[in-house]
Amino acid sequence: MLDKAPETKTTLQWTPDIAAEFEEEAATPNPCVGSTLLSENARTRVWIIRLAPGERFGFHRHVLDYFWTSISGGRGRQHVSDGTTVEYTYEPGETRHESYAKGAYKVHDLQNIGDEDMIFMTVEFKDSANAPLPLPEGLRPQAAA
Repeated sequence: MLDKAPETKTTLQWTPDIAAEFEEEAATPNPCVGSTLLSENARTRVWIIRLAPGERFGFHRHVLDYFWTSISGGRGRQHVSDGTTVEYTYEPGETRHESYAKGAYKVHDLQNIGDEDMIFMTVEFKDSANAPLPLPEGLRPQAAA
């Protein structure tokens, strides 16, 4: 998929809670780009994010080349490391590929602002320009809920 413009993009000041969480991620990068790690091998990490209406997945850091696919479709809001807040409508099957040069990364969150559950699958490629960030101790692949 080519980049698509967000439906809305603002540079309004974030709430104190959101700003504090962003600063915390900057101090301690969060490598968990999904809520559940489904699989990991020498080449990939496969994640799922499942968000109920109103639910938010906190700030996390992308350093590896990856793609995501929207399983369910839905409406989402992201606070992005450039200080913007963006909103998108996702269609089932919509896919986006992203890659990062050495030293580059993106930090963002994701909130479901729709009326139905929103589900994404993300596949990271560990042979990217950047080394994979270490996962939290004890995090192991598990079945999707």
